[in-house]
Amino acid sequence: MNETASLTAMFKALGDPTRLLIFDFLRSCCCPVAVYDNGDVRQIIGPTVGEVCCHVTGADQINSTISHHLKELRLAGLITVERRGKNMVCRVNREAMTTLVSYLAKDGMEVDGIQCCQ
Repeated sequence: MNETASLTAMFKALGDPTRLLIFDFLRSCCCPVAVYDNGDVRQIIGPTVGEVCCHVTGADQINSTISHHLKELRLAGLITVERRGKNMVCRVNREAMTTLVSYLAKDGMEVDGIQCCQ
């Protein structure tokens, strides 16, 4: 996929309010850990799909469309979803974020043949 198509897919996915909320939540998550009864600590890279659902819809509600939104974000390359035992762990794709930031921070962009400046 070329850069234009990739960026288009990312912006389209983020154009949905629920997906933007999910992406913001995942972006704010930084390396949670699991603490076992014996005191061992293991790093968990990202929240589970269930945790995403609870954050977006509330602890007492289950929204069946969350999996659809996660799929769209994954297909756009914005997040990764990885099976860890019984859980599906989600995290932001840092390369995709770098691509978005680089695109939005470009100087001297050309729009409709007109050179724009800061």
